[in-house]
Order: sequence, then structure tokens, then C-alpha cells
Amino acid sequence: MSLSGRIALVTGASQGIGRGRALKLAQKGASVAVVARNHEKLNEVVNEITTAGGKAAAFAVDVTDEDQVKSAVKSAIAQFGKIDILVNNAGITRDQLVMRMKRADWDAVLNTNLTSAYLCIQQVAPTMLKQRSGRIINITSVFGQIGQAGQANYSASKAGLIGLTMAIARELASRNITCNAVAPGFIETAMTEVLGEEFKQNAAKQIPLGRVGTVDDVASAVAFLASDEASYVTGHVLSVNGGMFMG
Repeated sequence: MSLSGRIALVTGASQGIGRGRALKLAQKGASVAVVARNHEKLNEVVNEITTAGGKAAAFAVDVTDEDQVKSAVKSAIAQFGKIDILVNNAGITRDQLVMRMKRADWDAVLNTNLTSAYLCIQQVAPTMLKQRSGRIINITSVFGQIGQAGQANYSASKAGLIGLTMAIARELASRNITCNAVAPGFIETAMTEVLGEEFKQNAAKQIPLGRVGTVDDVASAVAFLASDEASYVTGHVLSVNGGMFMG
């Protein structure tokens, strides 16, 4: 699944799953524009990619800010010449039972997880339309498929990404642009590490494959959807959850 010669833009790429996806795309041969708020962490990702012989550039951006998104996409195209692959990975949580959830926490999650994807797609689409090719990959979640108590905002944002994926797939298919989603289940990251070993063991009991997922499990799914091997796949939600949800 070589991505040699392709240019990818990955949001939320400074850490965790987003970082893993950026590294995987680079390993497959793509040049990567990494986007997030934390410039220092982005530079660490860029250094890791370039040290391994790849090409990457960092863009410190608040993906909920339309002007910053426009500027970053314009700069990435100026530097790399085009964008072939967009991975909408940026995401946050602000967990609380719905009766206690503050409007600010609802808005923050919807803006970061869902509206940012719309903003990035809108800015990247013209260059993909012009070259008559492209791969858009939205990172949703198993909780966008089954819901989760205490995460009404997060679940709604991730379910919204699934609807957005299907709409964009239909809008852009005639120009050979695919749009798909990856729905991770319980993935072991720095964020989940703080939950403790007992929590992870209990989570694994709910997963038919008997283990939590890894960052690389998800990154490999993204790399597949970004490749030529997935050229006839669009509007699809690829579940990477060990069987946690089947449907």
C-alpha cells in the first residue's frame, strides 16, 4: 500500500492516535502536513518523520477557527503543491451526564470533533476537485455508533461525522474523491493509560478479540483507506474495535 508521492494533511497529529496515523502515512511514503494546537509536540512528530527519511511540516492551528484552517491549508498547498489525503482526526472530550452538561462543553466538543472536519473538507476539496482525485478519512468512534452514557456531546459529534462522511462521499464521488470513516473502539493511548490496568482488563472482557486496540491497529486502517487498494470504497465506516460492536 505505497503512498509514495502523496501529500497528506492530518489534524490532531501532535499526540496519540493522530500522531500514530501521521507516522504510518509517512512510513508508507507520503509527505505529511501535521496540524494541531501544540507546536512543540508537532515539531517532535516532524523530527521523527524526517529522521526516518520522510518529509513533513508542522502547522499550529486551532481547527475550530475557520481563518486558521484556511491559512494552514493554503500554506500546506504552497509548500507541498497539493493535498491528496485529508485525515480529520482532531477530537476532544468533555464528559458529563446530560443533565449536568454545560452548554460550553457541548459546543467545544461539537466544534472540535465535527465542525472542524467540515471546515477542513471545505478548504481541501477545491484542490482535490482540480486534480480529480483524493482521499478524505474522518475519524469517528464506536461511541458514535452505539452511544455512551456521560458522553452525549462526544457521541453526537462522532455520529455526526458518520453522516458527514456519507454526504461528502456522494457529493465528491464523480471526481474520483472517496470519503470514508474509521471507527476505533477502545484504543490504548496515553489518555487511556491513566485509567489503570484493572479498567483495561475489564474493558478487554467486553471485546470478543480479548484485547484493547493499539494505535497501529487504527493507523493501518487509515493507511488502507488512503491507498489505491481502497479506490472502490467510499461512504464506508471501517470499525476497528475488536468486535466490540458489530453492525
